[in-house]
Amino acid sequence: MSSISTKTGDTGQTGLAGGARVSKASLRVESYGTVDELNSALGFARSICDDQEIALQTKAIQQELFKLGATLATPITSRKGEPPVTAESVETLTGKVHKFEALEGILTDWSVPGEHPAGASYDVARTICRRAERCVVRLMESGEAVEPNVLAYLNRLSDLLWLFSRKLEFT
Repeated sequence: MSSISTKTGDTGQTGLAGGARVSKASLRVESYGTVDELNSALGFARSICDDQEIALQTKAIQQELFKLGATLATPITSRKGEPPVTAESVETLTGKVHKFEALEGILTDWSVPGEHPAGASYDVARTICRRAERCVVRLMESGEAVEPNVLAYLNRLSDLLWLFSRKLEFT
């Protein structure tokens, strides 16, 4: 059996999908690492969420985030086939945002995070999502090519996470 402890990262380098070695402090690694952190925060939020609809949607989002993280970990020059984060993925999130926005009173609840544990956990995930978004913007501004749907997906997801939190705290 092989070990996950390869020791290849002991010098501060890591491997991207496709085999390129880069600094663990690179903007690309920071970007997909923050998406990984977001995915973990969503796992925690889902584990304490009593709202089945939100919990199921969260699990689907987590699965999408694995693909998004892989997209960020794979330089465009190494990518093969269709990008895993599609315009349809973004539109699906947009539809969910519109659905939750339509709930009566949800947009009037600008409560301070922390009134409900699950709501607070989704607020934490939202702030990590916004940080991931900023990381991706810095990566793009550094001249690195990034699949264009990644940024739109993160932007829309942070809106949806805010709405999840408001719904949990509102009801």
